[in-house]
Formats: sequence, C-alpha cells, structure tokens
Amino acid sequence: MEKTNYNGALQTPLGSGFVKTSTSTDVIKGIDLTGKIAIVTGGYTGIGLETTKTLAAAGATVIVPARSLEKAQQNLAGITNVELEEMDLMDHTSIDRFAEKFLASGRALHLLIHNAGIMFVPLRRDSRGIESQLATNYLAPFQLTARLWSALKKANGARVVNVSSLGHQFAPFNFEDPNFENRTYETLAGYGQSKTALNLFSLELDNRARTHNVRAYALHPGNIMGTELAREASVETFQQLGLFDEKGEFLPEFAASLKTIPQGTVTTIWCATSPLLNTIGGVYCEDADIAELASDQEVSAGVKRYSLDEANAKQLWTLSEKLTGITFDVN
Repeated sequence: MEKTNYNGALQTPLGSGFVKTSTSTDVIKGIDLTGKIAIVTGGYTGIGLETTKTLAAAGATVIVPARSLEKAQQNLAGITNVELEEMDLMDHTSIDRFAEKFLASGRALHLLIHNAGIMFVPLRRDSRGIESQLATNYLAPFQLTARLWSALKKANGARVVNVSSLGHQFAPFNFEDPNFENRTYETLAGYGQSKTALNLFSLELDNRARTHNVRAYALHPGNIMGTELAREASVETFQQLGLFDEKGEFLPEFAASLKTIPQGTVTTIWCATSPLLNTIGGVYCEDADIAELASDQEVSAGVKRYSLDEANAKQLWTLSEKLTGITFDVN
C-alpha cells in the first residue's frame, strides 16, 4: 500500500538536482504541456504571472481568474494560450460562478494552482463573517477545488498545487477560534494559521484523491522581491519578524536571501510538472524539492509537524465543510 505523508512520513528531499537559484525555465526544460489545461489563481501578478507565462510557453492552456480584469488584461497582453475569467476569492458566490462556467465547457482540468493570497492585512471579514486571510488563503482554495473536482478526476493525472509559505510557522491552526471572535486579532497569527490550513488541506486532499489519480502539494516559494503580496504590511510587522532594522530597511542577511520572481516560481512549476512526484503526494516542498521537517523550536527552513498532523488534517476538512457549507465528497 502506498505510504501517506501523515505526520511527515515522506518529508525527505529527493535530490531533484535543483537549487535555491534555479529558475522556472530550468525546471520546465524538456516538459511538454500541449493539450493540458491549467487554472492559476492570481496568475497575472508576481510569481503567479511568471507561472502563467511558464506553463503557457510549455504548451498548456492557462485560465487566469482575476478580480481586476483590466489589470489582468494589461499584464497578460501578448501571452498566448491564456484565457481570462472573472473571480473574487473573497466572494464565495463568485467562486461558484467561475467553477460553473469552467465545468460547462466540459474540459478536464490537469493543473489547479492556488497561487493567489493576501498577507499581513488589517482585520477584515467576508460576507459570512470569516476573517479575510483565512477566507482568501485557505477556504477559497478548498471551495474551488471542491467545485472543480469532477474536472480534476476527468484529467486522469491532475495535480493541485497550493502556494503556502514559511509563514505557516507563525501559528498552528486555531480550531477553537479560527475567526478571531473571542481573541485579539493578530495579523501574523491570521496569516500563519491560513497557511497551516493550506498544508493540512494538501495532505488530506492527497490522501483522499490519489485513488482518482489526483495528487496535491503545498510549497514555500521563498522570500521574493518584486511582488505585491506584502503591500499592506506595516514596517512594524517586518520589524517584529526581525527582517527590518530600526530605520525600516531590510537587514542585510534578509536582503541576501531574497529570490527573483523566476526563482520564486521554481517550486510551483516543479510541483506541477516534475516526474519525480508521479507517485508521491501530500508533501510540502521548497527550492524545487521535498522539504525537510522543521525544528519544533524556531522559525526555520522546512515544515512544522503540526501542519502535517493526521488528526488536524481530518478535523480541518470537517470544519471547512461546515464553514463553506460544501460537502466535499471525494469519490
């Protein structure tokens, strides 16, 4: 029987041959995606845009759902094999409309890449009262995957790729009060638990979906310069993380660790296309390889055990169905 990654059983690097400075061009070399259909959320800015470009250049048809169609049209101009659709991850009815339109096309879905996200924002809630980082970074991917499940099965070899973050180490998932209704809102904790949730979802989805030849992965893209992700973050937040000095400038050691956008896209592309992962799923990856387990004591490279815990993963699936009102029956 194939081994699962519950509790980090498969969190051992494979020796992919890629390194921190590898780029998406390096990873996609020799891979032909002609005839494949991909959906990339947030696929019109930052590493999402680079993901779209890379997959499209390899022959895939890439569908990019966007909240801002005008901005997406400008950023995607001149790129072939791209379709643009409207969707707002903070609006659960918008997610349903997008999914219904895709399913009506009758196409299989080979790659579902949950790239879009928000980080370090003030307290906001969606129309259901759900905290915005949890709603956008986790519940939206859960809902979209559930709604597109039949198309993923139809592909007979689909992958769901969830762009998580080292930031999952900021906080485990708080099952008692995930929406900060009875505790003080802390943006780092909100971001951390949303990414922990994404890791747990990848783990549980892979376990449930692999019999249908659908595999799931979570990944840390690296610390990347030139994206819009942290546009609402305060200087104080970065100082709290130990990334800025008292003048509000990057510390030299952090600046030296920053990746370019093509370098920051490498693990997404690797998870989406690498033959090394054909029989492995539910793992958390970084630098185009499976990551090691992280230390329990501090923020470091790798993945925390609590975000690969079997009981947490199953509990979160049940809670996610409750919060979204969706029964995600993988059969």
